[in-house]
Amino acid sequence: MNDNGLSYKDAGVDIDAANQSVEMIKKWVGMTKRPEVLADIGSFGGFFALDNSKYREPVLVSGTDGVGTKLKIAQMMGVHDSVGIDLVAMCVNDILVHGAEPLFFLDYIALGKLEPVLVEALVKGVSQGCVQAGCALIGGETAEMPGFYRDDEYDLAGFAVGVVERSRVINGSAIKEGDLLIGLPSSGLHSNGFSLVRKVLLEKAGLKLDSYVEALGKTLGEVLIAPTRIYVKTILPLLEEVEVSGMAHITGGGIGENLQRILPAGMGAVIDVAAINTPPIFKLIEELGQVPREEMFRTFNMGIGFILAISPHHYDKALKCLRTKGEKPIVIGKISRDAEGVAIK
Repeated sequence: MNDNGLSYKDAGVDIDAANQSVEMIKKWVGMTKRPEVLADIGSFGGFFALDNSKYREPVLVSGTDGVGTKLKIAQMMGVHDSVGIDLVAMCVNDILVHGAEPLFFLDYIALGKLEPVLVEALVKGVSQGCVQAGCALIGGETAEMPGFYRDDEYDLAGFAVGVVERSRVINGSAIKEGDLLIGLPSSGLHSNGFSLVRKVLLEKAGLKLDSYVEALGKTLGEVLIAPTRIYVKTILPLLEEVEVSGMAHITGGGIGENLQRILPAGMGAVIDVAAINTPPIFKLIEELGQVPREEMFRTFNMGIGFILAISPHHYDKALKCLRTKGEKPIVIGKISRDAEGVAIK
């Protein structure tokens, strides 16, 4: 071997660091294990044996997503152990709207420079998200990409797979005139609209992430980095007790566009803005950026992270079940044939 020859490490890719990362994350992966998981992390593939005794006609439901430019906030703050929760939330909440129980999750981490401590922090967050969702983290991929990302940059993506009985798939087709729309509060911005957030708060208004903001009661960074809520352990028990006509995860596009995705032909919805308790961070963005109210509702969740369409006949039982799980449900509107699309008033 030529002692003067170049190595992969000289090119910026450290295989030893990658191996060290795998060892460091094993404890976090182990925390998410379900009985159906057949192999430990490190295999070429993740193995999950579906328990067919629970389902007559099991339907697998999958969803994929990333965290988006919220990662810029995490990187600026040096806080890396919560954005993994966002990653899991964005995927499992999407498949949850169809009534699916999340079974397993895989992540993809791309970095400019692989630092084992950083990878461990990111996977710790993914693990915490999986625990909240009740799913297993059965594998993933870490890619060191010098020259593509800066040394202090990384990106996260992932996907979740869940299962639901075919006869219990929820797709909005059961939504009827007069159904009530029940909103579940978000924890704040969740993981959408951060390009506008940074433009308004950091660039235009010149606020600092470590600045205490009176209107928020916290530092700006604390509010922006708050993880996306995971609704699995609220919704799955509800589905065992109450017939739900449709559900929507409120992400990019806000209430209007995400609710529109589940409305049957000929049905519209009317949203009562006054019923929504909008967190102060949204008002701060609106005021400092002079962002029109319509644009705010198109970009952000405005305080509502998940919506259920439920018949008035099931309303009392639904609210009782949700409150038992610690939720604070709010009736934010109703289904109406007279509305064109989703009318936010």
